[in-house]
Amino acid sequence: FYLTPPQVNSILKANEYSFKVPEFDGKNVSSVLGFDSNQLPANAPIEDRRSAATCLQTRGMLLGVFDGHAGCACAQAVSERLFYYIAVSLLPHETLLEIENAVESGRALLPILQWHKHPNDYFSKEASKLYFNSLRTYWQELIDLNSGETTDVKEALINAFKRLDNDISLEAQVGDPNSFLNYLVLRVAFSGATACVAHVDGVDLHIANTGDSRAMLGVQEEDGSWSAVNLSYDHNAQNEHEVERVKMEHPKSEEKSLVKQDRLLGLLMPFRAFGDVKFKWSIELQKRVVESGPDQLNDNEYTKFIPPNYHTPPYLTAEPEVIHHKLRPQDKFLVLATDGLWETMHRQDVARIVGEYLTGVHHQQPIAVGGYKVTLGQMHGLLTERRARISSVFEDQNAATHLIRHAMGNNEFGTVDHERLSKMLSLPEELARMYRDDITIIVVQFNSHVIGACQNEE
Repeated sequence: FYLTPPQVNSILKANEYSFKVPEFDGKNVSSVLGFDSNQLPANAPIEDRRSAATCLQTRGMLLGVFDGHAGCACAQAVSERLFYYIAVSLLPHETLLEIENAVESGRALLPILQWHKHPNDYFSKEASKLYFNSLRTYWQELIDLNSGETTDVKEALINAFKRLDNDISLEAQVGDPNSFLNYLVLRVAFSGATACVAHVDGVDLHIANTGDSRAMLGVQEEDGSWSAVNLSYDHNAQNEHEVERVKMEHPKSEEKSLVKQDRLLGLLMPFRAFGDVKFKWSIELQKRVVESGPDQLNDNEYTKFIPPNYHTPPYLTAEPEVIHHKLRPQDKFLVLATDGLWETMHRQDVARIVGEYLTGVHHQQPIAVGGYKVTLGQMHGLLTERRARISSVFEDQNAATHLIRHAMGNNEFGTVDHERLSKMLSLPEELARMYRDDITIIVVQFNSHVIGACQNEE
């Protein structure tokens, strides 16, 4: 059973979104030209989320991908809330006061963010008041703590991540008289999510990462070739520093049980995440909340069960690792993606495919068949395929879609094989998850002229 090329395209394009930054946004000329994003679900419903917004009261743009586990509730909440926490953390004291005074006197609030959303990017109306109250408590504390110093972006990112995670935990402990909301805050806290967020302001790019989604910079070398620069580190068992960090935080007696089968306490792949209170709360607190919670929570086996060797919580943190990079004219684009992409593609291939897509170079290059003995028939096949690919490139008006097409359909020659792509996209729901994960990608394109000009000013 094969999908036709139009069927393949309609599946690939269902969640695509593009945004072009106005050349002059009223405050400053942006170093971002625009971004493309897309998602391909493997889970039903998809557990990944994405967000993008322009900061209106400070400079800069925020973009992020969020990979949920044990359901999509936590990823959903983080995708709606985290940027507000970051924006508030970056606001100067007088703006915070203005906002607080407006709430006090019932006046309209200054908008903090301009969201760039796909129609499928849902926001929960029911929880907005609760979320707003938690955010307000945070900015009131920031007002009281005011030291008069300007906020450092790195510090703001770390504080925002930690504070939101703290609020998710608190809301679940306090509960809510409204039974729907009570169940919602508990689902958010008991599920989990990783987050990889970029803040771009002029030549300053900050990446804040918690978990195993990744940020990668696409760099065009002088000879026109493409290379990839990692701007985040995975927080999992493959990262020795991360394993060491976890061991340092617990007694020596637990050394053998902390990481088993490459998972935290033998259960969780990422070593940092939002939510996942099963790895953060004491056993007493878990029992108390589950017992007093709604019946649906009691019926859920996951919430009842306590991880093995659970002696000195918390075992998990949402604190991000922040990397700062000064953009250079050769830095052409940034890719933020959940681990579904990196499991199928090497970052070097990602850099090349996006770079060639953005510059439209791939049509002219001689065909490289890297050490294969190629018959004339195969060569003819490759040339026909290239012709088809040129037309498929014109099909993709979105760099993220183009990348997903390659992630799902690449063959050993690095070209998209329609048959393979069709098979991967037509897997039934219950099988799809065995072959791939949800994939969410944001490709941010930089304005080299603006970056060059900023560099010269400095």
